[in-house]
Amino acid sequence: MPKLLRPLDVYRHLPGTNCGECGEVNCMAFAAKLIERQKGIEDCKPLFKPEYKAKLEKLLEVLRPPVKEVTIGVGDRAITVGGKVCVYRHELTWYRPTALFFDVDDEMPEDEAIKKVKYVEDFELERIGVKLKLNGIAVRCVSGSPEKFAKRVAKITEVSNLPLILCSYDPNVMEEALIVVGSKKPLIYAATKDNWSEMIKLASKYNCPLALSAPGDLSMLKSLAATARKAGLDDLILDPGTFVEGDSFAETINMFTMLRREAIEKEDKDVGYPLMGVPAAVWLSPEGDEVATKMKECYVANALITRFADLLVMHTIDIWALLPILVWRQNVYTDPRVPLSVKAGLYEIGLVDEKTPIFVTGNSALTYFLVRGDVEKSGKGYLICVDTEGISVESSVAGRRFTADKVVEALKEAGIENKVKHRTIIIPGKAARISGELEDLLQGWKVFVGPKESSGIPDFIEKVWSKEVKFE
Repeated sequence: MPKLLRPLDVYRHLPGTNCGECGEVNCMAFAAKLIERQKGIEDCKPLFKPEYKAKLEKLLEVLRPPVKEVTIGVGDRAITVGGKVCVYRHELTWYRPTALFFDVDDEMPEDEAIKKVKYVEDFELERIGVKLKLNGIAVRCVSGSPEKFAKRVAKITEVSNLPLILCSYDPNVMEEALIVVGSKKPLIYAATKDNWSEMIKLASKYNCPLALSAPGDLSMLKSLAATARKAGLDDLILDPGTFVEGDSFAETINMFTMLRREAIEKEDKDVGYPLMGVPAAVWLSPEGDEVATKMKECYVANALITRFADLLVMHTIDIWALLPILVWRQNVYTDPRVPLSVKAGLYEIGLVDEKTPIFVTGNSALTYFLVRGDVEKSGKGYLICVDTEGISVESSVAGRRFTADKVVEALKEAGIENKVKHRTIIIPGKAARISGELEDLLQGWKVFVGPKESSGIPDFIEKVWSKEVKFE
């Protein structure tokens, strides 16, 4: 289990003035919000006064998660990775969804590289009310030319604000690019056992995060991290290597798991940094055909998201390959303590009027968006979401969160009887058991039991409701 902070653990390092500048009633309430990440340290203005310097330093130490947060890039598109406080998400929750970066190189035709960059920057997919995006670009130096690499990096930053990973083991190549984009805080990839001294100096000089790479050698990786920390660097990302051939992939998963458990369960600060994986490695030994290789990259990415990767470097941008990755990332990074939900109440779908059907469902986000989409296909509808605390209809009926009393209350709050000329409502098929009680409570109303699956709504409206309903 994760080591849990209590409000008192944080409170003792706050000014204790109860001034209210943070927007909370007192410092104890602010401490609780800090732990839940609903407030930031910067919200406590008195804490940054000289007399509280010692308290601030101690508080930063106390609040530092076992896996440090590291920010790549600047501005609105900057991405922060890490911040994990537990090994398994069901213990608490995972913060900071895995960042997805996509590779280009300095030998690609410029128009092809820019096209890919713009695709990544503009990509947006809405699912369950959340806009899913891609996060950044990894620029690889394959030419070996510092000038060519720097020119390609400069062109990308000219057309995009996405955060960058600069990929080269040659310090001379890296510095040439950093001269151009060092102020944009790119991730330097990577310091190894052969170039660590020069790369650490570059990271310090340009104040950029640094990736450490020791493929298959966790002892070396830890040693590199300890050396970088002694040199004053703390914005580090660890790359233990991504092996994807045969049984070697199991070793990749094992290394990621050991590093994460060492950081959180054993509180080893030398490995308490975000982990980086490279599913794009499948293209070094592609499968028999391109589709199979893309599929392999997809399942490698999903496995690494599941097993603690905080940042991934991808190659393919095909939507069919990206979709399962984005959906899985969204699912894994939801708070298991708080189901996704929408605000309970009345929603108008389409051009509603006095002859519009009334649908009732729960306020689970997944339920809402599925039902809304199928109501739209039927033409129009009033959709009333009962507060089921984000639980699905079937579970909320069984758990007494979706009851006849609650439906009646929701109808009254919505004032729906003043909006239509009929007295009928449609409840989910999975809530059929409450139909009799609901009809008794709604004297003069007819309760229709709709289909068990929302996909049946259009047919139900056409073949059942529209033929039986009577208007006043």
